[in-house]
Amino acid sequence: MKEAEIKKIVREGYAERVKTKTSCCGSDNQLQALSKAIGYSDEELGSIPEDANLGLGCGNPIALASLTEGEIVLDLGSGAGFDCFLAANKVGAKGKVIGVDMTLEMLEKARENAEKGGYKNVEFRMGEIENIPAADNSVDVVISNCVINLSPDKPKVFSEAFRVLRPGGRLMVSDIVLLKELPDIIRSSAAAYVGCISGAMMKGEYLKAIKGARFHEVKVLDEAVFPVEFMANDPMAKVTINKMGLAAEAVKEAASSVASIKVQGIKPG
Repeated sequence: MKEAEIKKIVREGYAERVKTKTSCCGSDNQLQALSKAIGYSDEELGSIPEDANLGLGCGNPIALASLTEGEIVLDLGSGAGFDCFLAANKVGAKGKVIGVDMTLEMLEKARENAEKGGYKNVEFRMGEIENIPAADNSVDVVISNCVINLSPDKPKVFSEAFRVLRPGGRLMVSDIVLLKELPDIIRSSAAAYVGCISGAMMKGEYLKAIKGARFHEVKVLDEAVFPVEFMANDPMAKVTINKMGLAAEAVKEAASSVASIKVQGIKPG
């Protein structure tokens, strides 16, 4: 698929998730259970606006980012604002959180959630993560949660993250990577792309892209096999599975090819 086509598919897919309130996790109970399984605490889940968690993440980048009061944080692919609000609670009134998303419906929902939650230190900007709408050397921390894998130009995303970070700034992302190549039929599926699977890179190539953007101290802080429940319950993935007639064993095999990782990188100071 061409870059413009991929972005159109992703934009439309995530707009649909806002409209229908579908997540990758099925019911509210499944959403809460899987949110906790990927690293969010009950306290965190209870501290943000109810509609902010759409179940679209694959980890908790806030948990490992060591945010401190007064820092400026930028979230790539901020969705309905879930991680932005958690970050805002960490950096306090003296800090600031900037969410960037290319889907209008997500931005509208995030701004609505910010107003409902009374967040004065959060703003949401329309933009693509390959061209971040932020100045050079302007933020302390860049976070992202299961979004960079959707980009058709991941090296450009990491270069942009490097650009906007101040010297000594930190990159902290949770994302999906491949441990082995997926079958072509899944890699070419639009539904699988929106489901965070077919757009993923091999793990080694992903880390190479971060290092290629000149980040230092690039390391995987945590890694887990992608839960098969994500594929089994994700409405987008269900469409893919049904269209291809995949048996349960094939779904399990595809899920075992995918891992969620938490990665850090430091911009030299």
